[in-house]
Amino acid sequence: MRKSIATVCLSGTLTEKLTAAARAGFDGVEIFENDLLASPLTPEEIAARTADLGLSIDLYQPMRDIEAVPEEDFVRNLRRARHKFELMRRLGADTVLVCSSVSPRAVNDDSLAAEQLSRLADLARESGVRVAYEALAWGRHVSTYDHAWRIVEAAGHPALGTCLDSFHILSRGSDPKGIEDIPGEKIFFLQLADAPRMAMDVLQWSRHHRCFPGQGGLDVAGLLRHVLNAGYAGPLSLEVFNDVFRQADAGRTALDGLRSLLALEETAGVLPLPAPVVPSGVAFAELATSDPEPVGALLTALGFTRTARHHGKPVDLWARDEARVLVNAGAAGRRTDTALAAVGLETADPQASARRAEALLAPALPKRRSAQDVPLESIAAPDGTEVLFCATGRPELPSWTDDFTRTADNATADRTADNATADRTADRAPANRTPDSTPADRTAIDHLAFTQPWHHFDEAVLFHRTVLGLSPHDTVELADPYGLFRSRALSASSDEDGPRLVLNLAPSPEEDGGTRARHVAFAVDDLVAAVRGFRAAGARLLRIPANYYDDLEARFDVPEGELETYRELGILYDRDEQGGEFRHCYTETVGQVFFEFVQRSGGYRGFGAANAPVRLAAQRR
Repeated sequence: MRKSIATVCLSGTLTEKLTAAARAGFDGVEIFENDLLASPLTPEEIAARTADLGLSIDLYQPMRDIEAVPEEDFVRNLRRARHKFELMRRLGADTVLVCSSVSPRAVNDDSLAAEQLSRLADLARESGVRVAYEALAWGRHVSTYDHAWRIVEAAGHPALGTCLDSFHILSRGSDPKGIEDIPGEKIFFLQLADAPRMAMDVLQWSRHHRCFPGQGGLDVAGLLRHVLNAGYAGPLSLEVFNDVFRQADAGRTALDGLRSLLALEETAGVLPLPAPVVPSGVAFAELATSDPEPVGALLTALGFTRTARHHGKPVDLWARDEARVLVNAGAAGRRTDTALAAVGLETADPQASARRAEALLAPALPKRRSAQDVPLESIAAPDGTEVLFCATGRPELPSWTDDFTRTADNATADRTADNATADRTADRAPANRTPDSTPADRTAIDHLAFTQPWHHFDEAVLFHRTVLGLSPHDTVELADPYGLFRSRALSASSDEDGPRLVLNLAPSPEEDGGTRARHVAFAVDDLVAAVRGFRAAGARLLRIPANYYDDLEARFDVPEGELETYRELGILYDRDEQGGEFRHCYTETVGQVFFEFVQRSGGYRGFGAANAPVRLAAQRR
């Protein structure tokens, strides 16, 4: 289907917005009146620019407070409409959006509304324009789509139809099934937006918190199915009012919007895309650094062993049981803080994963490999993290570990780890299982946490959900000493099989993704024993204030000796409503990376969010 985007979705001047929409691959645009009024280009020049970019102008909007008003007001409205219709002729736009009135002078009279809209449509038809009447969710007398349709139906004018807006319909809890009773040819336009579930005034909700389909909590795909069942054949158009989008780079926002429409079409069953290949686990986390010694010393103290080195690059493979960390010293010679730069995801079909990513506009990264290197497909996540689709130790697929030369002392242990990964994949068992079901002394990557640039958090959630097939959890907001810390986890399924990724949003624009640490969390079976070993080996762990443990004693019935152990070792504790337990601790930060060790029991599926404010404050110190 044709795809359009309202200029109000994007930042910048009208020219910049049009360019961004065209480069992203949209077919058309809705021109928002304020963008046109602020442009130095004439309507004819705007029409020429859109045509040169391969765009059509699918809608001009909005015209407000038109209908159900006293006659003297309506006469003035017709005069205003004549000017707008002439402007639209010069633009080459043939459909105008008329919003249901919010004027205090409007009266609750459907017959009058229908009669005046019919007269407006007469004038529009003379100018070659169609009128799409939309019910605003906060309209004074008309606030639901079915009410707006009854007025349009009563007017019975060929140049008058309805505009359906997913936000206005779903935010009020209206049942969209009734859309199928509207003749498809009378649905003149469809506007799409999602939004997080929020308890607030619908006008403020609409003006500041809309987002692209798939980024919020509304069933936009279900609404689209009803619209298509009605016979609608027009464009799918995004109309999103969002404070962050209006400040972010227009090109990235436009690309994210188009990705959302592609995924929406797939969910609604109208666009076949390559099926998602949900990752079965994390093959490795890769740290980039100009100075590998500090992170190497920390990994050694944490029980990792340097088992192998890449045959052609300054990349070392460190392993502790099933957990693997690559330390890439390729930045030697220039100052680069240690950073979590890449993640390898286990997938049953790396090439299929790459085809899915390409179909959803994920940027493929150039191949910087020699002829003897294992071919690995890789893409860039919105925050710049490299995502590699990997196979580990499976005979039917090349293994990324073949690029590494093992030391004689570690070859046997590393092959055993490879075989364990291959067995898990073949059995379709989760790569990051909880300690309840795994042998003693197991270490594996439990989750990876990526701090996101403040203006790309929603983009990252949509990317990981659609491209990688991960399922987002509810958003969590936490108190940070200097603001609000927002976090959202994604996992391979509802029961947390496979990889877990956590996306964190720094409290302020100044603390962008490059200035807030990311971390790798490892699962162990006995955290107390592990921490004692770390301390004995000289690892520096994050110091937790005594006040935390005093409060912990009041919150949970923790055996006295156990609580004192936690206090001594700096271990944090959480318990869910089902009795699942979570014990975890953190290392101090090296560059822009720190490590977490966790022990899950009793089916605990969270990430210790209640302890995050204490951890954040400790890291600030």
